[in-house]
Amino acid sequence: MEQPLTTAISSLRTSTRQTLMDACLDAAQASRSVFTRLYPASARAAASHADAMRSAGVTLSPLAGLPVSVKDLLDIAGETTLAGSTVLQDAPAAGGDAPVVARLRAAGAAIIGKTNMTEFAFSGVGINPHYGTPANPADAAVARIPGGSSSGSAVSVAGGYCVAAVGSDTGGSIRIPAALCGLVGFKSTARRVPTGGAVPLSTTLDTICAMTRSVEDCILLDRILSGQVLTIPDLPLTGLRLAVPQTLMLDALDAHVAASFTAALSRLSAAGASIVDLPLTPLNDSASINRFAPAEAYAWHRTMLSAHEAQYDPRVAWRIKLGAKMSAADYIDCLRQRRAWIARMEAEMAPFDALLMPTVPLVAPPIAELEASDDAFFHANGLLLRNPSAINLLDGCAISLPCHPAGTLPVGLMLAAPAMRDGHLLAVARAIAATASPQTP
Repeated sequence: MEQPLTTAISSLRTSTRQTLMDACLDAAQASRSVFTRLYPASARAAASHADAMRSAGVTLSPLAGLPVSVKDLLDIAGETTLAGSTVLQDAPAAGGDAPVVARLRAAGAAIIGKTNMTEFAFSGVGINPHYGTPANPADAAVARIPGGSSSGSAVSVAGGYCVAAVGSDTGGSIRIPAALCGLVGFKSTARRVPTGGAVPLSTTLDTICAMTRSVEDCILLDRILSGQVLTIPDLPLTGLRLAVPQTLMLDALDAHVAASFTAALSRLSAAGASIVDLPLTPLNDSASINRFAPAEAYAWHRTMLSAHEAQYDPRVAWRIKLGAKMSAADYIDCLRQRRAWIARMEAEMAPFDALLMPTVPLVAPPIAELEASDDAFFHANGLLLRNPSAINLLDGCAISLPCHPAGTLPVGLMLAAPAMRDGHLLAVARAIAATASPQTP
């Protein structure tokens, strides 16, 4: 398939929105497993309106009339939100748009469709037994996982069906598919973007955010989703202090990931950035503290599970039911431990502009291998979630940038910072993006 869209939003300022929309819709309608719903009439209307207003000399949002996808866990007024499952098919229709969807519409975005996802967002792999698994566009020869849980979101951008995708990130669900599909994925500080109108996974960790083709486009989407204009200074790469955690984050790296990451560090160092190895030993405690998702998911799902467990993806149901084992006292202990852990982490991160690490330690495995084996699935899932989930536990912000050589399987380079350092983190990402990879993101 010839991709109808391969450029960032910034390069589409003068394009005819209607022509672009027609091409994107034609491709989306021919795609497999990427979308759960398409909105051709309303998307074409938004594109046509934007063209007419621009012809009349009206200054519009850069996003006006451009195709944007939204993850299947976000409410669209008048329809039932399925969250990648069949369990909710008889649930009441949403009474209104999720706040982030309403903000996209107010900015003139053309919502092209809802994207497929891991059922109830509970996996970093992206496999969905109900609606199929969208194949990663990075490999035309082998059907590889797209990453999850925002699987269709990533493929909708990487496959050329839209300029941006809005999804969620609870343990890496934006950054994992961005890394595996060669995109830019920004996880903002969770509290900055409203989560209303989204089917929850973990109310403690859930973040609504976006994937695009460039840092600049992530800045634009963040401004719309958060309703905030961040101060993002122009920073020189020379003099940036970037810490590479030596605990956990570099374990068990695939050879291609290790080589791409090392080469990116060398380019950044040669360009003047200060790269510092940092023990960051509190990371050893992250897994034992980060038990919020099963407990909070079980609280939301327990009634439906008791009546409809047979309709769930068994791998998702198994993970949710782990939450039944956590007592209220254990949960309160996790909350207390998290606060203390964040304080320790932030103290060690304070001298640096950002942490720097591989987003995930492996390239995208073939779909068939993980569908066939529970052992292979859960092994890959644990590796995919390991690095990004620590930043959700931190209540921090993070961004994944491509750092692989052109023509090879995608590898993500993750920058991370403490909570509410979003503007500075985006400034650092903008400063290093071109140097971090031999290809332009």
